[in-house]
Amino acid sequence: MKWSKADTFESFIRIMNNDHGDLFEWHKKATSVLNDNEKLYLQFMLMSGLRKNEGLQSFNLIIDLHRSGKLGNYFNEKLSMLEHYKFRQFLRRTKNAYITIISENLVMQIANSKLVSYPAIRKRLERNNLRVRVEELRSFFASFMVRHNIISEEVDLLQGRIPKSVFARHYLKENPTELRDRTLKAITQLEQTLN
Repeated sequence: MKWSKADTFESFIRIMNNDHGDLFEWHKKATSVLNDNEKLYLQFMLMSGLRKNEGLQSFNLIIDLHRSGKLGNYFNEKLSMLEHYKFRQFLRRTKNAYITIISENLVMQIANSKLVSYPAIRKRLERNNLRVRVEELRSFFASFMVRHNIISEEVDLLQGRIPKSVFARHYLKENPTELRDRTLKAITQLEQTLN
């Protein structure tokens, strides 16, 4: 069997073998050994779908801006949206983060938290014989959102991808308020699933 693209077959295998069935169990064990701010970081990662480093930068930026009274420059309360596109560190040549729709309650919990360090989280998990599965939370988020009334192009947008399709680049138009409502509804269902 010959595939036109080498990564096509790998993608197929990953899709078919990516069972997140034990991810919640891992999340429960991980949160039992982490500090409060680190637990909050894991929750933020699950609810935002950000990449590991983007999540870390965003988490710590929320805290820094809140301390300086400038959180409104990043978090749009009306749209429940972190506007990453306003900050250069989230816009790179290939991997970007544009927006994250997230509950104001979670943002304020983070704002009143302490800064997090990924190496500290990794060491704490490893010392407790737990694998580091933070990056799997992004994959789980995407799959969960598609199953809960968010179309794949919208998930791409929420995760910092602008697909090369003609539809996504030229015809897809979003009503931010409507996207906010559907995304927050899905996130609420995700929180309930977690509990």
